Amino acid sequence: MSTYIWILIIIVTIMALYLLFYTYSVARAQKVKARYDSTIDDSVKEHPYLKNPIFVSLFVGTILVAGFIFYYAFR
Repeated sequence: MSTYIWILIIIVTIMALYLLFYTYSVARAQKVKARYDSTIDDSVKEHPYLKNPIFVSLFVGTILVAGFIFYYAFR
């Protein structure tokens, strides 16, 4: 396998583990509060997209795919 494939596998694995841990911690915090219709935290109000793991993974994935496209297009 290519070195680039191994690097991509490592990055995707680290990102998936981070996002899994982050999602689990957010779900656990919601369970502790036991109120689902409460006020939104100020940090989430300031950065609603950065606190969402789905948007973070889409952004990082888009950057990686664009990088591979430009790499193969201009080499």
